[in-house]
Amino acid sequence: MARVRVRQHVNPLSKQYQMPVSPPDWNQVYAQTALPLHLDIGCGRGEFLLQMATQQPHWNFLGLEIREPLVKQANSKVVDLGLSNLLFLFCNANSSIDSLFSSWHPGALQRVTIQFPDPWFKKRQAKRRIVQPTLVDTLGAYLTSGGEVFLQSDVEEVAVEMRSRFDAHPVFYRPETAWLPTNPLPVPTEREIATLARGEPVYRMLFFRRDDV
Repeated sequence: MARVRVRQHVNPLSKQYQMPVSPPDWNQVYAQTALPLHLDIGCGRGEFLLQMATQQPHWNFLGLEIREPLVKQANSKVVDLGLSNLLFLFCNANSSIDSLFSSWHPGALQRVTIQFPDPWFKKRQAKRRIVQPTLVDTLGAYLTSGGEVFLQSDVEEVAVEMRSRFDAHPVFYRPETAWLPTNPLPVPTEREIATLARGEPVYRMLFFRRDDV
């Protein structure tokens, strides 16, 4: 399959990305809806989730991506591989997570990953970054007790901002105060592989949802 060429950055604050996506019929998407769900926000071309879904058939996977051509190509690969535990959706995560997960049974969401999100370096563009306080609030509402959120970036400023926003929320905690030295997941992203190959640092952190909040 030819590699789809798309714009590297899409402004998530544009009017066209503010309408929440309608949730699909989850029973038509996943063969077993009772399996734990892993949500990957900003999944790009989907290679990470395609490998995860293949390696972990006892999990369901959902990837959210704001660039529609990438979603179409990724879903084509799902069909080609015959996977029944993976779906990619075209949407703005900040606008759509609440509408998506209000239709899921409680306790389904057990793992969230946000990996190498667009950094939006300019100060006036920082509000376009994916990890906003409202997103953290929403994830706190739907993530099951003991569920985990794995974050990583190759831009220290972005990593610090993501860490600070989860640290500030009362339902999340992280047992490790320093950056994680290694990725706790079995599959690295393409960006992670390339960054480490250049000898550059990756800033990682793992949060858990408290049981008593």
